[in-house]
Amino acid sequence: MDTPLTKTDIEEEQHHHGHGPRHYVNIWFWLLVLLAVSVIGPFVGPSIESASKSVGIVFIEAWMVTLLTAFGIAIYKAYLVAANFMHLNIEKRYVTYMLLTMLIFMLLLFAGVSPDVMKHEGVQWRNVAAEVEVQRGLEETEEAEETGRDHPVEPVY
Repeated sequence: MDTPLTKTDIEEEQHHHGHGPRHYVNIWFWLLVLLAVSVIGPFVGPSIESASKSVGIVFIEAWMVTLLTAFGIAIYKAYLVAANFMHLNIEKRYVTYMLLTMLIFMLLLFAGVSPDVMKHEGVQWRNVAAEVEVQRGLEETEEAEETGRDHPVEPVY
């Protein structure tokens, strides 16, 4: 017969792994702070660029601040979630290595197929549907310019 867990047993288990309710609230708080920074970053990027140029730092551009605040913080937030909510920080090492290997394979697959997928034609193939849509868009733009409209006709889906 299983004995019910006492409050001491639960506190001891939480202390052993360091994952009490306070720990999760702390991680949630930092995820909210990082969300705010990643949302505000693109708005303050141009002012950071002009301020850095005024003090002689010429290599900081607004797009760099945007990418850093958007993707750099997103990667760190993904790490926080994986380590704390998915408990990868207390899992065996091979689970983390398997996850990293999967991510590397995913990036390799993307890098391998994206050059072909993002083009309208290749060595032995053509994306006829994309060519037709591009031609239709160009014709609508010319028609809008001739008739004096601000924008082409609404797209047909």
